[in-house]
Amino acid sequence: MRHPNDNSFAERRKTAADARRELLAKFASAPKPSDPVMQERRAAREAVVAAREARRAERDALKAAESERILMEATALTAAAEAHEKAEAEARQAEINDRISRVVADEAARKAERDRRYAARKARQR
Repeated sequence: MRHPNDNSFAERRKTAADARRELLAKFASAPKPSDPVMQERRAAREAVVAAREARRAERDALKAAESERILMEATALTAAAEAHEKAEAEARQAEINDRISRVVADEAARKAERDRRYAARKARQR
């Protein structure tokens, strides 16, 4: 059974040729790279790319500066923590040394008192 909209081979061929011709005409009428309009567009695109690269470089510089600042702060905090730790350790050592010197002094005083009592006892016995 035949369809009423069924095109013949020649009609389909003619339609395809017309489509090819229109497509070639479209590409032929497209602006060439040497046209002033295309050169302006290319220059605008290059300006956008250059601006984008400049912004990226500025962003990278800011990130590097921020990283450097954070690193310096961390270094300062570490140095402060180490100094604080060292001061605490020195204070603990000073306290220990003080305690030791008091114990030695008490021991010497006890020995002196014992020796005094012993000498007094020996003196009484004579």
